[in-house]
Amino acid sequence: MQPKAVAPRSRVRWTTSIERGGPPLERLSHGVLSDDAAAMLDGDRPVDVLVGIPSFQNARTIGHVVRAVEAGLRKHFPDRRCLMAISDGASTDGTVSAAMAATTEGDEELLLLDPKVDRPDRLAMTYVGMSGKGSAFRAIFELATAVGARGCAVLDADLRSVSPAWIDRLIGPVLEHGQDLVTPLYARHKLDGTITNSIAFPLTAAMYGRRLRQPIGGDFGFSGRLAAHWAAKQVWSTDVARFGVDIWMTTVALCEGFSVCQSVLGAKLHDAKDPGRDLGPMFRQVVGSLFALAGRYVDLGPAVDAIADVPTYGFRTATSTEEIRVNLDALVWRFVEGYVAEHELWQEVLAAQHFDGVKDAIHQASERPEGFVLGVELWARICYDYLLAYNAQVIDHDRLVSSMIPLYFARTATFVREAADDTPEQAEERIAAFAEVFLAAKPYLIERWTAHGRPRRLGDQRVPGEDRRKGDDTSEFLAIKSP
Repeated sequence: MQPKAVAPRSRVRWTTSIERGGPPLERLSHGVLSDDAAAMLDGDRPVDVLVGIPSFQNARTIGHVVRAVEAGLRKHFPDRRCLMAISDGASTDGTVSAAMAATTEGDEELLLLDPKVDRPDRLAMTYVGMSGKGSAFRAIFELATAVGARGCAVLDADLRSVSPAWIDRLIGPVLEHGQDLVTPLYARHKLDGTITNSIAFPLTAAMYGRRLRQPIGGDFGFSGRLAAHWAAKQVWSTDVARFGVDIWMTTVALCEGFSVCQSVLGAKLHDAKDPGRDLGPMFRQVVGSLFALAGRYVDLGPAVDAIADVPTYGFRTATSTEEIRVNLDALVWRFVEGYVAEHELWQEVLAAQHFDGVKDAIHQASERPEGFVLGVELWARICYDYLLAYNAQVIDHDRLVSSMIPLYFARTATFVREAADDTPEQAEERIAAFAEVFLAAKPYLIERWTAHGRPRRLGDQRVPGEDRRKGDDTSEFLAIKSP
């Protein structure tokens, strides 16, 4: 018997008394399900595996992701009750219809699937709350708690490189090895993901002592108990509800007693974001959440004096990735513009020796064959100065993090030059070494924090809405397609 696939027909909240695998959830308060969807779930057979796909205006790509997820569930978890949930932000382009129509039925032979294994149940829901990826995840976490799911995963709706094997690699470590969080380990072009490479990865590794290469990867596996833990947190009116959810998920798991690992997924190819629209808000929300979380858990810092590897599942192989071309002159020019506009704020935020270091780099640029250089040692200390300023709560956090973007451009330009002749393996070794640089600089952070620090709660963040700000249009200057 084939499972029912149920899309939202009416905006009715699901009210139920399901009480499996965690505290009772009387109402799925931040996801809207149809009556049919609620009826499908309100039975005696618990859901073992839940895969959530947050979506908004992804009609062109979501069908491919749904087919890959369905094939992965049928192939790797044939004896478990599986559920796919589309958590949609009220798309108007047919995203939900495309997701519900996609199927592996009839292609079993070509996909090497057993035709006797039923397709997983499927539903779509409209998440309720602030627009953003975090709100979509919140509905998935609540659903996972309500149905008592043991193993879960979330996947982006615009992935072009997703394969059925990803499902096993994200959920298998949870079900078979007792892991709570499975972060992705992608093969990426050396110039892709520079927010991750230059800030999120080295700072997270240095602060919490675990070498998680992609703490804001976007595609995660997790246990039902961790989903319930996340769902109960009161952070959903902050930047976590927009772009900050990935680093928040990872940091909470690292700092609150959950087991964490990573799994090899290969290349990640997805729809290129519009950086002219996305970088300003994305940078502010990701980096702001990272700094707020570091302030929340800074007491763990002094005890961390080394970075430990985490279990890594899967077999790593060389993978071809899409080429990324960078306009170096534009990156440096954007830094120069930033210096003109922001140098007074930089002088207030940065320690005197670090501000002098930035000025010296400018003065020396004409004398160096490589031009302007913002070294990683100075960059690590700049990041810590900004972390301290963010938690001191003197400067508006949105204004503060925005002023960091030109410095980020400068560091990105430096890395592009440094890694120009690197093989992918050499570039990865270079990036891995950044974490040790941040760790070596951490005593500076702890010393200043002890003297002046004050944690800023995530709840202190003010989400600015969808408005664009002067300087957000940065499409020609970016070396990134994703965080």
